[in-house]
Amino acid sequence: MGDGKIRFPITTEPKPMSSPSQLLFLPGATGNTAFWRPLADRLQTNARKLIVGYPGFGSEPADERIDSFDDLVERIVTHIDQPTAIIAQSMGGVIAVRAALAKPQLVTHLVLVATSGGIDTKSLGAADWRNGFAESYPSLPDWFISFHSDLTAELESIIQPVLLIWGDADPLSPVAVGRRLLEFLPNSRLHVVPGGNHDLANVYANDLVTIVDAHLQGQADNSR
Repeated sequence: MGDGKIRFPITTEPKPMSSPSQLLFLPGATGNTAFWRPLADRLQTNARKLIVGYPGFGSEPADERIDSFDDLVERIVTHIDQPTAIIAQSMGGVIAVRAALAKPQLVTHLVLVATSGGIDTKSLGAADWRNGFAESYPSLPDWFISFHSDLTAELESIIQPVLLIWGDADPLSPVAVGRRLLEFLPNSRLHVVPGGNHDLANVYANDLVTIVDAHLQGQADNSR
């Protein structure tokens, strides 16, 4: 475990997935698309890179047709029109899971970073990100701040390769959350970044390039 990687045996036989022709990056609750730029610019995987924002979040103009979390998921799913790997941060990971469930034939891989993944995180020691968040970002829609989900029962049907990336210094999504998702997702593995906080995918982008590229290119990591 000294290399920060924890592996869990695959309990179902996954079907072969194609290589992605598109990498879809989803930001966290702030909708900050610049968050993903350092990693996206460094990845060598031969695929189109698309960083999407959320209407009404950050600098993205609002859209009156987006009035619920379901509407937002449906909007994101419209971008999945070819073999797509989804790389998602925090609350974006919930959207990624929903998108994989909606388009299993086109979502080839998932990279989930410091997310709830749609499971209960409070019982695993996670701090509530909503505390003070609405005050810090008053333009965010109320339906987003109040949204809760439980996708636990559906996670076992996601057979795509999933790379879970966590930091061991993140109060919003502690490593225990990553370990729980590791149990629920049959074709997943967990990489832990020592000292990583909730922004680790941005701060440690240079360190994560190799492991993310290897995951997207189907290269097994046999290191111990």
